[in-house]
Amino acid sequence: MRINKYLASKRYCTRREADDIISEGKVFINGKRAILGDKVSESDVVDVKWRAPKYRYYAYNKPRGITTHSSQDDEEDIVGSIPLKGVFPVGRLDKDSYGLIILTDDGRITDKLLNPEYEHEKEYRVETATKMRPSFKEHMEKGVDIGDYTTKKCSVTLLGPRLFSIVLTEGKKHQIRRMCAALHNDAIDLQRTRIMNIKLGGLKAGEHRAIEGAELSAFLKSLGF
Repeated sequence: MRINKYLASKRYCTRREADDIISEGKVFINGKRAILGDKVSESDVVDVKWRAPKYRYYAYNKPRGITTHSSQDDEEDIVGSIPLKGVFPVGRLDKDSYGLIILTDDGRITDKLLNPEYEHEKEYRVETATKMRPSFKEHMEKGVDIGDYTTKKCSVTLLGPRLFSIVLTEGKKHQIRRMCAALHNDAIDLQRTRIMNIKLGGLKAGEHRAIEGAELSAFLKSLGF
């Protein structure tokens, strides 16, 4: 097994990080400094003179009216509204939506979390402007033509005549609002309540909490770390 793959399999770091620390001379195989492309077996002694950065992860309840990125004029964005320094939001919620956003300083998780090919679940609670049609749930779940794209299959739970929850594994821009519009309704209230195993819980608008312990371990494991 190549040394970078070995280090990643032992969860020292990612393969990309392994290439960097090998190039920096911080990895040794049987006492000899490793080079890129070296192979290693379970009987070899691998010594890594490097410590992974201690990344931070937070669950944040984004209030209505706060933009996720790139605020304009008198708008306020997440980074400017929180006391945490050096973290950034992973993913987006539009200005009029609210709920769970993950904040971190770990750039490794961005593609793993947002790339739709990995199909990580995100759950939302949605209120519609008018009573949903009897076929609403069926059409939402099988996929909706939103103009330039047909959404993937999803799961919908009806909570009331104008209230439902939806679990998606993708995240096109304004997707839920566009899905509702395509089915002749409007989403007037949209809250994200879960990202994978991370739940919004009792966080109040504008509050954050650290993601740690077993919750963090399960989250990172699902992302391949």
